[in-house]
Amino acid sequence: MRLSGFVVLLLIVLGNIGFWAVMNRPQNAALPWAGTLNSVSFSPGRADDDPTIVRKLPYMDEWLLPTRAEMDEDLAMLAGKVHQVRTYSTLEGLDQVPELAAKYGLKALPGAWLDERLGRNEVEIANIIRIARDNPNVDRVIVGNENLTLHRLSPDQMIRYLRRVRAALPDRVKISTAEAWAIWLDYPELTREVDFITIHTLPFWEPGGVRIDDALDFTKRMVRDVKAAYPEKPIFIGEVGWPSAGRNYGVSEPSLVNQAMFLRNFVNWAHEEKLDYNIVEAFDQPWKVNLDNTASEKHWGIYTVERQPKFSWIGPVLEFEEWPTQAITATLIALLPVVWFLGKWKTLRLPGKIFFALLVQFASTLLIWTMSTPVIRDVSPGTGLMLGLMLPAQLLLLVVVLIAGIEVTELTWASKFKRRFAALPPDQIKRFPKVSIHLPCYNEPPAMVKLTIDSLMALDYPDFEIIVLDNNTKDPKVWEPVKEYCESLGERVKFYHLAPWPGAKAGALNFGLTVTDPDAEIIGVVDSDYIVDKNWLRGLVPYFENPKVGHVQAPQDHREWEHDLFKEMINWEYAGFFDIGMVFRNEADAIIQHGTMTMVRKKTLEDAGRWGEWCIVEDAELGLRMMKAGYQSVYVQDRLGHGLVPDSFMAYKKQRFRWAYGAVQILKAHWRSLIPFKETGLTTGQKYHFVAGWLPWFADAFYLLFAAASLAWSLGMIVAPRYFSTPLPFFTLPTVGVFVAKIFHHFFLYTTRVDCGLKRRSLAAIAGMGLTYSIAWAMWQGIFTKSTPFMRTPKMANKAAFTQGFLMASEEATLALLHYIAAIAVLIPRNNFTDPDVRIWSLTLVVQAMPFLAALVASLISVMPSDGPVQPEHSHSNAKPEAAE
Repeated sequence: MRLSGFVVLLLIVLGNIGFWAVMNRPQNAALPWAGTLNSVSFSPGRADDDPTIVRKLPYMDEWLLPTRAEMDEDLAMLAGKVHQVRTYSTLEGLDQVPELAAKYGLKALPGAWLDERLGRNEVEIANIIRIARDNPNVDRVIVGNENLTLHRLSPDQMIRYLRRVRAALPDRVKISTAEAWAIWLDYPELTREVDFITIHTLPFWEPGGVRIDDALDFTKRMVRDVKAAYPEKPIFIGEVGWPSAGRNYGVSEPSLVNQAMFLRNFVNWAHEEKLDYNIVEAFDQPWKVNLDNTASEKHWGIYTVERQPKFSWIGPVLEFEEWPTQAITATLIALLPVVWFLGKWKTLRLPGKIFFALLVQFASTLLIWTMSTPVIRDVSPGTGLMLGLMLPAQLLLLVVVLIAGIEVTELTWASKFKRRFAALPPDQIKRFPKVSIHLPCYNEPPAMVKLTIDSLMALDYPDFEIIVLDNNTKDPKVWEPVKEYCESLGERVKFYHLAPWPGAKAGALNFGLTVTDPDAEIIGVVDSDYIVDKNWLRGLVPYFENPKVGHVQAPQDHREWEHDLFKEMINWEYAGFFDIGMVFRNEADAIIQHGTMTMVRKKTLEDAGRWGEWCIVEDAELGLRMMKAGYQSVYVQDRLGHGLVPDSFMAYKKQRFRWAYGAVQILKAHWRSLIPFKETGLTTGQKYHFVAGWLPWFADAFYLLFAAASLAWSLGMIVAPRYFSTPLPFFTLPTVGVFVAKIFHHFFLYTTRVDCGLKRRSLAAIAGMGLTYSIAWAMWQGIFTKSTPFMRTPKMANKAAFTQGFLMASEEATLALLHYIAAIAVLIPRNNFTDPDVRIWSLTLVVQAMPFLAALVASLISVMPSDGPVQPEHSHSNAKPEAAE
């Protein structure tokens, strides 16, 4: 690696560590607190405890509850740190808390839990009276908790319970019930039944949430409003706090820093105002994860469930102390590929080194951040399940982004191309080996095939033959005119009508080999809609003088598209592959052979086993086999032939379906040859390109799966929100990430590599994006099935009716519509529109629908009338943009 590579590497490493350091810088915006806390809610549950579960044993029922010894241990730890502990029930062993608290000089504030279970309520009432009488450290009790807030009991029921308990209490014990602050303003009759007003001030749970910067002011307003309404009654802030983890509730964001900032500032204000308060709560309670769909309920403790303090009450607060581990891990993951690539890329200029190193480090950092977020936020089980399903998709996304980044880097900043070939001048050829040109056709318009034959007859080459292979065309009116025309051209042209004949195009081409002139050294293949440049053979045949060359490939290009917007858009979509993808693959001698404008050494073809009739992309599969046999390929970027693009969106997407399905067939058949670090006849670069080149299509398959899962999840959010929480923003990466990566990759490389203007780049992007569903469906079918019928791409068809524009993209249109409905529906439930996470998810659904909408747009464009006459002659797709647009 050169010095510039080391400098780039050092800067990237330092930049990554600096990024993590800035993101995790200590926060010191809150006032310090060194005193004793007034009161804390005391739930002594440990990690495995759950008061809602009864474990059935052979001879007894065992509640998952803390023991007396554990409660004693907890109270001993809180002694000196708090003055009082508040409990919410007298059952499940909590009636022992006042007695144990007295040992450590703590006051106790017991509560009686009341709800719709009237028999259980009677036990609670009896216990709270007994506890108040028996424990001198109890001077007040709370009967009921948020029963009016949660509509569990009526005001009249609560008043009756309060009067019963008051009548049985000693005079020294005061009584109250706990409710959200606004309930006291709505029910003044309740105020007359209590000695003090217990208000819960939890701005986190306010409708739509409250931003952390406004939380203390909101709390002050709650207290001020209740005080103003009842100036003669003492006020006890029975619950105040903020969760340290979980997911957002509207604009309320749980975090350790937010918890520390809020509580420290609140405690200082409360002591200045001489307020009576209780912090919720002492210890995190994992069992509360099932109480809401945000996972925040279990993170309100100021101590972890392991009884460790969460934050400093005096010094700076750090959200995640283990961030150096994150930074180092992200650096190490990126280090190896960056070092390897920079060492290999001897021709890469400095901007390319910086770009690629930044991209790899970004991907590594994003991966670690994604994997760490659930740990830091401690998401709900449902969100955790979703993460488990989406993480593979995110990994695939990052790989696809890196693959696209390598292509961008190589094609933009390589100082020179290692393998750049051009059509040789006509006078440079020294030898004229015989060429047998095979022209397969099936049910093609005779006039179109005759044009192709005419262009071949005009080739400036002395020794070639033309074999026309009509494969299974049933209507004699279609194939007989071609036969008659061939017979009129003399011995150079041979016509064969094969019916019935197996193997589709590959079967016809294999038959062509059996009737090829024995003296022919080279086989040329041209599709029946092509008009071929007269110098095609003269310009490319000389490359076969190198005995290592197995096949020579020229680009597919197209004609007669200028006055048809649909044909224009797909013409430029095709151009991207031949000006970008094939150029990139050629650098590693790993081009895709495509079945037109190709020439193959006949001996190589026969030694490799001829055309594979089992594969619907027989050309690409043969090219791979020839590479395995050790033969080289040559890709010449000159446009030497022009065919016709598909006439309809249906034909266009069926063609791409065939290519994608065939790619899976090839990978399933040849995967052993693509294993890294194993001698298979393929070079490392060839293995890379045959996997990496088709990996974006697998990303499309996962995109469709993610789209279906997103719709199902959105339905769950609407009908069962308790179990289907709003996905965290990083779950949008597979969708938004694929979309952004594709758009950037497309426009950047089209700008630098494809000679067309912005309009045509945009049209090509719409066309390519509109194929997402077809490609995805092909990949899934290819994975789970062995074969599919060969689908011919019809040419020179009439324009379809406008209604056909909808029908040809009906599945994509349905998916787009479902996404838009879901995007609106998730915003409708109460408070959802104000929840940033819900809005992000809604936007994600809209973005996710873009490829499906693009398919509908392309299909509708395909049925629009042409805006002018079609020109029958060549129209080069690398024409200057100002002349073509």
